[in-house]
Amino acid sequence: MTKLRSGSGRDILIEIVTLGAYAKVTAIDSATGVEISLTGPRNAPRASLEAAAIAKLEFVLKKKNAGPQPR
Repeated sequence: MTKLRSGSGRDILIEIVTLGAYAKVTAIDSATGVEISLTGPRNAPRASLEAAAIAKLEFVLKKKNAGPQPR
């Protein structure tokens, strides 16, 4: 498991597990415990898989924090 810091300054734990022709990437925000996962090709560069996971995690966190807007 790798610990990274995202562009927004969050600590993110990333795990990459290869399963056949695919790599499963799991990313967890250490502050909130929010977890995402995605799959990619096994031969993709590690940096691209990590970047995709961080982008998805930040998207989910942003969507979660927005919540329903009052009218």
